[in-house]
Amino acid sequence: MRNLLLLLPLLLLGARPGPTPDARFADRWVDPAKEPITLHWKDAQGKVMGNIGALEQELKRTGRTLRFAMNGGMYDPQQAPVGLYVENGRTLHKLNTATKGTGNFTMQPNGVFGIEADGQAFVRTTEAMKKAPAPRHATQSGPMLLVDGVVNAQFRQGSTNLHIRNAVGIRPDGTLLFTISREPVNFFDLATHLKAQGCTHALYLDGAVSRAYIPELGLKQLDGVLGVMVAVVD
Repeated sequence: MRNLLLLLPLLLLGARPGPTPDARFADRWVDPAKEPITLHWKDAQGKVMGNIGALEQELKRTGRTLRFAMNGGMYDPQQAPVGLYVENGRTLHKLNTATKGTGNFTMQPNGVFGIEADGQAFVRTTEAMKKAPAPRHATQSGPMLLVDGVVNAQFRQGSTNLHIRNAVGIRPDGTLLFTISREPVNFFDLATHLKAQGCTHALYLDGAVSRAYIPELGLKQLDGVLGVMVAVVD
């Protein structure tokens, strides 16, 4: 009875039982079976939307409501995806298999976040993506933060490479965690945060430019210069 009484306030508040939240991060849990994830890049006229505010306005024009959004991967100077991009079953950019180059995208292993044809979510390495079935939605970025529950060996605790960063992780039950740091953090701290929340695979989405729309946490970042965006829409 005592345990039930302790748990009841959490349930009433809609809190997710588990590790103590880290104040450095704003977390948004998504169950794809209940809140389908979609990816967005261009508007109905074929113009790059470029930020969450423009996405929200585009949705309003078609009578839809934005519930959650976050930038969804790295982009080139034209705000086009650097790697794989699949939207509603259409492959608009092919898988980028480069393993060397400057910047975070080619830091190994890199990977892909997406939604399968049956609605289930995945986070997998680029190498694994080569053999995977065609997804409904997908966006490629890098580096992978976690693979099979192990933090990327290239990350160093105490690194001074600090930025506002965002990422997506997945638990064994298929639940997704989208997180954005509220203060500059390094890769190691971002990866360990996702691991502490039970994620086994996690992908870095971007840093410095990162934006998120999580209204229940008071986070409504509608500005910025973005490429692909991840969203939950009614």
